[in-house]
Amino acid sequence: MVFKRLLGSLGVGGPTVDTVLDPGPVRPGGALTGRVRLKGGQAGFDIEGITLELVARVEAEHEEGEREGTVAFERFTVGGGFRLAEGEEREVPFSVPLPWETPVTELYGQPLGIVLGVRTELSVAGAKDKGDLDPLTVGPLPVQEAVLEAFGRLGFGFRSADLEYGRIGGTGQQLPFYQEIEIVPSPEYADRVNEVEVTFLAGPGGMEVVLEADRRGGLLSGGHDALTRFTVGLHDSRDWTAEVDGWMRELVERRARHGSPVPHGSYDSHGSYDSHDDHHRSGPGVGTAVAAGAAGLAVGVVGGMVAAEVVDEVGDFFEGEEEEE
Repeated sequence: MVFKRLLGSLGVGGPTVDTVLDPGPVRPGGALTGRVRLKGGQAGFDIEGITLELVARVEAEHEEGEREGTVAFERFTVGGGFRLAEGEEREVPFSVPLPWETPVTELYGQPLGIVLGVRTELSVAGAKDKGDLDPLTVGPLPVQEAVLEAFGRLGFGFRSADLEYGRIGGTGQQLPFYQEIEIVPSPEYADRVNEVEVTFLAGPGGMEVVLEADRRGGLLSGGHDALTRFTVGLHDSRDWTAEVDGWMRELVERRARHGSPVPHGSYDSHGSYDSHDDHHRSGPGVGTAVAAGAAGLAVGVVGGMVAAEVVDEVGDFFEGEEEEE
């Protein structure tokens, strides 16, 4: 779906912009390709710059509760420095690299409820306008897919995914937010944890896998979060089922051995550390259920949201926020 918009700051008769992304999902660290289509208005205009901005809907914790907002996490200048004549049509092709930590929005063609967009900004005659917005679809890296398949084979089920504003201490996180993929425990661990949250922090030299387990609390003790992380190569060939099973055993045993929560938190906009040791973070309400089969994972959306609705939500969310601005 493409969201066309007349450049409002230039009024009626100004140029229009329509960004078309090449079909298919892009992977983190891969090239985002497409073209920006321009059509001249009722007069000639000097196009000073064409900028693509990657934006995401994220959740942030505040004193009064959790809120959602937009975060721009990358910008690329893909053209400019030419005059667009009256009524002229021109295409500007582009190929830009996605950040390695770009969140995954789908698994096996099924949306996870993560909202990402590519916003096109045109600088014309000293004025700037956000002229076009398109949904961005991102698929998992092979190693990410392998880890998630291993969880499925071990009997874990997927619950939801969301983006949290903040940073995970002790990691090499680059973006101002991180993705949590929430999964329900297999029967083997159901009596010890409520859920496990998986975060992938990929980079050109490898990937950190951060696992957070929310421990079940007994009658005399509250539940606590336990956190651990592991580093893998982007092209590792392992017995991932055995590997992930080992990670889970270490996560649960480490928490039981130390008997105290492992610090895990985020930094707010003022740089203050917010610990989540005794806090269970909820998802955005957009659920996915993943069942394991011999061939891997089968993903189904249980929140009443199908692919077309997710695309509509991209436009509704970002356009609504722009109106507020």
